[in-house]
Amino acid sequence: MGPKPSAEFDITHTLSEYMDLHLMYPLLQFLEEREIYSPETLMQAKLELLKPTNMVDFAIDIHKELNQTEEVPAEMLTQRETVLGQLEKLQKEAEPMLNLLDPVNAAELQQLIDQKAFTPAELEARHSITEGNIEALFQFAKFQFECGNYEGSLMYLTHYGNLMAASPEHAFKALWGKFASEILMMDWNAALEDLNKLREAIDARTTVSPLEQLQQRTWLIHWSLFVFFNHPDGRDGIVDFYFQQRYLEAIQTNCPWILRYLTTAVITNKRRRNVLKDLIKVIEQEKYTYKDPITEFLECLYVNFDFEGAQEKLRQCENVLVSDFFLVFCHEEFMENARLFIFETYCRIHQKIDIGMLASKLAMQQEEAERWIVDLIRGARLDAKIDSNNNHVIMGAQFPTVYEQVIEKTKDLSTRSYVLASNLERQLRSSS
Repeated sequence: MGPKPSAEFDITHTLSEYMDLHLMYPLLQFLEEREIYSPETLMQAKLELLKPTNMVDFAIDIHKELNQTEEVPAEMLTQRETVLGQLEKLQKEAEPMLNLLDPVNAAELQQLIDQKAFTPAELEARHSITEGNIEALFQFAKFQFECGNYEGSLMYLTHYGNLMAASPEHAFKALWGKFASEILMMDWNAALEDLNKLREAIDARTTVSPLEQLQQRTWLIHWSLFVFFNHPDGRDGIVDFYFQQRYLEAIQTNCPWILRYLTTAVITNKRRRNVLKDLIKVIEQEKYTYKDPITEFLECLYVNFDFEGAQEKLRQCENVLVSDFFLVFCHEEFMENARLFIFETYCRIHQKIDIGMLASKLAMQQEEAERWIVDLIRGARLDAKIDSNNNHVIMGAQFPTVYEQVIEKTKDLSTRSYVLASNLERQLRSSS
C-alpha cells in the first residue's frame, strides 16, 4: 500500500499568494484528483478563483454543479453581459492592429518585420495605427487571457512585445503575460526562454525600488516551479537559478517554503551535489521560519547524523511528495536518491554493514535492500561486495577519516590568512 496524499503537508494556499489566478487552477485540479480535500470545498475554491476572471460560463457551470441547481445568480448573468460588452469595446479599439495581425495579412506583416518597419512610428505612417490602437491590442490580449484563451493571448502579446521592444516597460509587462500563457499551454521550452528573459529584465530595472525588485523575483520564483518541474533540464535549472545570490536572498526573505522544492531538486540531481553543503546551511538558518520532512531529512542526516530520525523523515517525505502538485512525479526518483544518501553517509562510518540492519534504516524489506545494493554494485556506483554467508556488505573503498577531512578543510588556511593580511595592510597604507 503506497503513501497517501495528506492535507497536513499541502502548501497550495501558501503558494497562492504569489501565483496568478489562472496558474492556481491546475493546483486545485490536482488537489481534487488526489482527494486531499472534500469535493465541495474544492469546487467552492474553484468558484472563488474564477469570479474575478472573465471565465464566466465556466464559473456558472461550477455554480450549478456545486449547488445542484439550474438557476444562475443575477450577478453572474450581469458579469457575463459586462464581459461581452468589454469584448466588443476592445475589439473595436484594437481593430486596426487585429486586422494587420490577421492570418490573411501574414505576407504584409512579414514584410514589415523584414524591413524593420514593425514599429509604432512606421505603423502610424503606413497604416494610420495610433498608440491608442497599439495599447488596445495589449488590453485585448490581456482580456483574452482572462477568458482562458491562452493561445490567442500569447499570439497578441508576442506581437505587442516585438512592436514595443524599444520601450522596456511595455515589453516587460507583455513578457509576464507571455510567460503565464506558455506555462498554461505547457510549452516548456518557450517558457524556459522567457523565464530567463524575465530574470534579466528584473535585474535591469534599476529605476524601481529594491523592494519592488524583491517582490518581482518572488513572483518569478513561484511561477518558475511550473517550468523547472516539467522541463527535461528543469532539475539542473532550478538549482542554478535559486542559488543565485539575489534569488536565494528572496527565498530566505519572502518565501522559505521554496526550500522544499530546492531540496528535492538537489536530492534528485546527481550533478548538483556540489551545492549540498550550502543548501544545508540555508536549511539550518531558516528552520525556525520553515521546515517540512524534506528539509528535515537532510538536517537529520547531515547535521545531526541521526539515522533513525532520517528514516522517519523519509517515510513522511513520501506523503509530502504525493501531496504536492510539483513533486508528485519525483516520488520514486526522490526515494531512490534519498536512500542512497543514507547509505553513503552510513558507509562513511562503517566498513562492514549488516544488510538486515541497513534495510531497516532505508525503510526497505531485507530482500529488497539486498537487490538494491547489488544493482548499485553492478552499476559501478558502489565499491563493495556482499558476504552472503554472514549477510554483510563489505565496503571496498576507505572513506576519509575525520582527521583527514579536517586537514582537507584547513590545508589552504595559511594561504587565505596571508592574502587577508596583505589586503588589510594595503588598506591601512591607503588610508594613511
